[in-house]
Amino acid sequence: MKTKLWAIVPAAGSGSRFSKTELKQYQYIQSQTVLEHTVNRLNTLDLAGCVLAIGEQDNFAKTLSFQHLDKLHYCIGGVERVHSVLNALIYLSDIADENDWVLVHDAARPCVTANCLEKLVLSSVQSNQSSILAIPVRDTLKHVQANDQIERTVSREHLWQAQTPQMAKLKTLKHAIEAALAAQINITDEASALEYIGEAVQVVQGRSDNIKITYTDDLELARLVLLSQTN
Repeated sequence: MKTKLWAIVPAAGSGSRFSKTELKQYQYIQSQTVLEHTVNRLNTLDLAGCVLAIGEQDNFAKTLSFQHLDKLHYCIGGVERVHSVLNALIYLSDIADENDWVLVHDAARPCVTANCLEKLVLSSVQSNQSSILAIPVRDTLKHVQANDQIERTVSREHLWQAQTPQMAKLKTLKHAIEAALAAQINITDEASALEYIGEAVQVVQGRSDNIKITYTDDLELARLVLLSQTN
């Protein structure tokens, strides 16, 4: 049986750093929401399906005009991003094979390119191991004390900035997140859970324009990136 590729988009977060009242994934860029841009980028891959983990009170997501609506699934998200991802993995366990591949991608990363997505999938499938998009750190890093005083410069050699998507086998990722949560490990991305169980994870070099919309001014940057990619 041919292994399939599924996507998970945790989209239940409140995004408090963006705004106390407005969700960043539902801001508009070029007449589409950020979430529509994000999901439609993922749909450039040959997905078996895409699971959106949304808030319990979210009545908006299902009204959006996603491409390949027939491949879209919904589940209720959790308190934190990691709980949303786990809920989606549990949902997938009923409809997917445990050896199927899963891509987890941030709802607020609408600028990931089709080429980067293809590179990531090819890398995982060919090596048969988990992988993430990332870029080498290029700026000088400072370790700063509580009073905003620089303590030292941190070597950026061997340092990479993690992005998404992050890709793993369904059973592996589900086990990793459950084990890390049980041990109360701080799980900031899927790779951190995989690292906890000793799973090998490789980096696949992405692009610096695969930005995550975190603050309000990031929205304008994403708008410019999407415009430049379209042109």
